[in-house]
Amino acid sequence: MPNANNRTSAILLILTLAITGCGDDDGGSSDGNAIACDSEPVVMTTDAGVDFVRTPDSCFDSLPDWPFAPHYVEIDGLRQAYVDEGPVDGPVVLLLHGQPSWSYLYRKMIPVLADAGYRVIAMDHIGMGRSDKPTEVGSYSFLTHYDRLERFVQELGLRDINLFVQDWGSLIGLRFAGLNPDLFARIAVGNGTLPVFPAGFEPFPSVDDPDQIQELPSVFEGFPAQQIPFYDGCEPLFPSTFSFGAWIEYSLTAASFRASEVVEAITWFDLSPQEEAAYDAPFPSRIYMGGPRTFPSLVNELGGLNEQAWQGLTSFERPFLTLWAANDPGNLGQCATQQQLIDSIPGAAGQPHDRLEQASHFLQDDRGLEIGRRLAEFFGNQRSGFEIIEVQSPNSLRAWISQEITREEFDALELPEGWFKNQPRTGDPDASRFLRSPDADAEGEYLDEEQFGFTWRHSATVTQPNIPLDDQGLLTGSTVRKFHEVTFRARRTMVLLVSPEGEVYFRIGRDANRQSDEPSLPDAWRLIEYTTPEELVILLAERNLVIRTDNEDSFQGPVPELAGVF
Repeated sequence: MPNANNRTSAILLILTLAITGCGDDDGGSSDGNAIACDSEPVVMTTDAGVDFVRTPDSCFDSLPDWPFAPHYVEIDGLRQAYVDEGPVDGPVVLLLHGQPSWSYLYRKMIPVLADAGYRVIAMDHIGMGRSDKPTEVGSYSFLTHYDRLERFVQELGLRDINLFVQDWGSLIGLRFAGLNPDLFARIAVGNGTLPVFPAGFEPFPSVDDPDQIQELPSVFEGFPAQQIPFYDGCEPLFPSTFSFGAWIEYSLTAASFRASEVVEAITWFDLSPQEEAAYDAPFPSRIYMGGPRTFPSLVNELGGLNEQAWQGLTSFERPFLTLWAANDPGNLGQCATQQQLIDSIPGAAGQPHDRLEQASHFLQDDRGLEIGRRLAEFFGNQRSGFEIIEVQSPNSLRAWISQEITREEFDALELPEGWFKNQPRTGDPDASRFLRSPDADAEGEYLDEEQFGFTWRHSATVTQPNIPLDDQGLLTGSTVRKFHEVTFRARRTMVLLVSPEGEVYFRIGRDANRQSDEPSLPDAWRLIEYTTPEELVILLAERNLVIRTDNEDSFQGPVPELAGVF
């Protein structure tokens, strides 16, 4: 980990404008009836005594490019809102916004990722978007936001998460990932970081009376609608005059503070009046604005909180990607901020990091379609597969896969005698494709058949099942015929199973519902993590051995390319 004093100085610079774009919210009416957006706010109280308001649903009518239905989870008497799009059985993508935006910031990315087969979840932090909004600034804290994210993930039962975070979404989301790395398959960050301050350190003066309303000039006064370039490569073109302490005071107390002014100021492209209104929609009056008002001041609560999370993050070996806006005028936009994550996190090695032109702090608004496409590729082919097995004879089974069936339909599928279901699987490789069915004559030829109301593709034939591989009965093998190409990118960490004879098998898939991440191994077998020095393409053709462990991990091989390495 970097020297604490140097890191503190660096993070102070990063935070100069870092938290400028923090927040995202949207809410709904208390009883679902049509309540006018400008109606007198109704203050409600949780059992724990927290006063809150709920933005009327009518405030969110006819938002441009926002066809997504809201979903809610109640946590400690407060309703947490989220978008849930794409196939329910798809691999999870979790999107976390910052301040003062809400899930609307992801409107361009959600359809791209959902169309790519992902279940896309965009959560509104409490006090933002359609989530409930405590009215007292004292009801908001950094740890409260963190705890609600943790509870949200637990309530939805999310695992193998593909995460994208930005701004305050990164401070909250990267802390959660650093403390719970096993929940995450891959992580991507845009203009964000995880600050680490020593205990007791408060980088900025506190505001004496946060509820005082002042007539203050806008912090973003003078920012043009069409942004000008702020950098020549990594070199700033202008000295920064932005004061984060002034931003804290302005957010808390300025009568003129609006979410839209912030998003408009630090996007590259001009927002339409309708888009600006969409960013303001969660906050029809000041009583709703506790969330965006308090976010910047929470930086003073970070002292001593994130050391353990940073250690977990700097041990994260699964793929980690940074996609930066090249024209963010704050210190989060600096090349050094991005490079620190790349240099500190093992999983960042060899990934296609980039700085996107014509994009500012709210890069999701400026380049959402492009970011969505890049994330769909980076998150890889991890869609859970659904497979049924046809028993042809005691020593011959045909495997059929389907991409059109949902998890609910698969679970409800009733199979006749001679057929059974394989567990839903999640894949390990970066890319995986079948080249042809086992009995086909040429690449690209497949046997597709209608079975039980769905189309299935013949992907493999088991020629000898249930081969005992050890005296302890922990490993079971099957010989399989299939034409299957799998790819691991350079600097990718593979999980390998090595036999007592030195044959190497790679983990290709896992039970999507597994209860344990660690298999039991017999004597003399070894489990090894191996980082590929360059791209590795493995062709599984004709006869190969599939090994199942007691936690239903699947290993296949042997892999000639790795013979003798271990």
